[in-house]
Amino acid sequence: MSTSVSHGNASASGSSAGGGSVEVSHLPPRWEPTPVRPLLPVGVAILAVLIALVGVVVLVSGALYLLDTFIPGIVPPELLILSAIDPIGAAILLVFGAVLLGVATALWHQERWALWTTVVVVFGVMAYLFFTFSITILFLVLVGLFIYLLAVRRHFY
Repeated sequence: MSTSVSHGNASASGSSAGGGSVEVSHLPPRWEPTPVRPLLPVGVAILAVLIALVGVVVLVSGALYLLDTFIPGIVPPELLILSAIDPIGAAILLVFGAVLLGVATALWHQERWALWTTVVVVFGVMAYLFFTFSITILFLVLVGLFIYLLAVRRHFY
């Protein structure tokens, strides 16, 4: 019995006694592994949204103050979130808000640098609260967040 394989439609010729050849002309596409993108953990999604909201508030407060400083009367005083800062402080707030938005976006897209940036900031705030003897519920929440971020680090690439 001779067997030949070719790409095309499958057809069999010959008898069942073994004198025929089998031609296979259609094969499934070759399997190749695809990189698996881990799902976004719910806690990271919530954290990214919260950081983005804080970033928007900080960015808008800096922008409104700068607008009111350089073009007086364009922003109603009720809209100014911060009124006791100077233009340099408002510019710093503007940049800081943009950085927070960037970190929130990177957390949402599961970029590793954003995870480690968030871990370092959370650890820094925890250390500050610990060394100033401010062990409160906020400190315990930050400890939980720190442990959670370390637990989900495998979801980042």
